Amino acid sequence: MRVVFSRMFVALLLAGVSVSVLTAQETPEQEMGSKKKATKTLPDRIAPDQAKWYAHYVKQANAPNPDEQLLNETPEPSIKDGFVDLFNGTDLSGWTPRGGTCKFEVVGGVIEGTCMPGAKSTYLCTERNDYHDFIFTCEVKWEIDGNTGVMFRAKVKPSTKAKEDTDQTKVVYGPQVELEDFAKARFWSGAIYGQSCGGYFHPLWLKDHVKTRTAIKKDEWNRLTLSCKGKVVKTWINGVPMAHWVDEKNEYPTGYFGLQVHKGKQGKILFRNVKIKESTAAVEN
Repeated sequence: MRVVFSRMFVALLLAGVSVSVLTAQETPEQEMGSKKKATKTLPDRIAPDQAKWYAHYVKQANAPNPDEQLLNETPEPSIKDGFVDLFNGTDLSGWTPRGGTCKFEVVGGVIEGTCMPGAKSTYLCTERNDYHDFIFTCEVKWEIDGNTGVMFRAKVKPSTKAKEDTDQTKVVYGPQVELEDFAKARFWSGAIYGQSCGGYFHPLWLKDHVKTRTAIKKDEWNRLTLSCKGKVVKTWINGVPMAHWVDEKNEYPTGYFGLQVHKGKQGKILFRNVKIKESTAAVEN
């Protein structure tokens, strides 16, 4: 913008008189042009309705380049034969809550995780910690809306902020299949998040994910299927292909499973049919 100074204006300045300069506001046409310019800065593969989420997460350590994100185009693997129950349907034998004090209990043959006021995010972790290549499946239902997820190949470490090292104070970290609250209206369930280790590895923000994001169903049981084979990780929700992430640095080759109840004001999440098949049947490419 060019500003033309009158002789009187210059004289006032030379006399030491304070003068405010008002610049003209953008016209509606100029404002529209600015918006179009801002839109052009959005990577081509990002869905327009995901612009604010892209802006929010793009600076995270794990944030992928949208142009390099892979698509899961593989049919859901069979979950009929060769699976072993990780949950016996009666009690929480083989599982330990870690990270916080949200409540986990077995009610009517189902694992019920409840968000507790003031509690930190809590993970019901398998006691076994060396799961490597597998197909994992479970069913999830929200009785009260809240954020949740399934940690896989996860790790734990002592908290640097806690006065003592207990299961409740440990930090659970690593990759997680996101299963998020419906109130957020973002619909990234099936994405892969790096819990306490740098944020989203594979967010569902692409134009290719528009139909994918409709797979999750409110007030219904939803089937999550997860395949890990070497560095290749893929997810499905209700049979719909979701995420395709490659752990290029091989940072998480083995670890725990953990059912999450995220900290917050509310949340009651149900889990059932928690099963695993450890074999070369996991999807490799």
